[in-house]
Amino acid sequence: MEAFWEMGFWVWAVALFATALFLGWYVNWRGALTSVEIERYLEKLKAGQPDDRNDMTTIKRFLEEDDGREFVMLNLVKVVREAPDPVTGITTPGSALLQRYTSVFMRALFAKGGHPAISARKIGGYVDAWNTNPDPGWHIVGFMRYRSRRDMMKLVVDPRFLPAHDFQFAAMAETFSFPTRPIIRIYATPAAWVPLVFALGAAVAQIALLASA
Repeated sequence: MEAFWEMGFWVWAVALFATALFLGWYVNWRGALTSVEIERYLEKLKAGQPDDRNDMTTIKRFLEEDDGREFVMLNLVKVVREAPDPVTGITTPGSALLQRYTSVFMRALFAKGGHPAISARKIGGYVDAWNTNPDPGWHIVGFMRYRSRRDMMKLVVDPRFLPAHDFQFAAMAETFSFPTRPIIRIYATPAAWVPLVFALGAAVAQIALLASA
């Protein structure tokens, strides 16, 4: 036991504990949604938002096909130039209204193991398109990682989060979103690189402890 402390092996125990905490938060360990959960979430969604805001049939099918894995939501957004603030009624730039929404959304998403995978500003029109509607003037493209479909539904029906949706709909002139799963990914996900960072930190710390002994 004395060698455990003198040789600095305890830092690896700390790294393993930190990794367990991180993966416990970042990975969905509860599996797929049950039919009871699906019905409960759909009822809450119907009660909390106008019918024209969501395609309930599409959402229901997506939940019923849950495999328990993470997914990435693609979002295309066209922001209004300005609109009345949902709370004050004061004419406000659309970008400011969107920021009011995203500041709440990002905190709620992160708390449930989600995060932006990529967010980009559009810098040109369609350069390759056929049999599609004209470019409405998209401003933002975003990919948001969700830990699970359960977490997505927890977020959208959370009564503490519902007021933020008013800023979302005030800020967006047009938008559409659909879930995706990466086919090719050339970067490591946090589930892979965060444990490696903890391991590197443990190795460096152990070396420093041995050098100072």
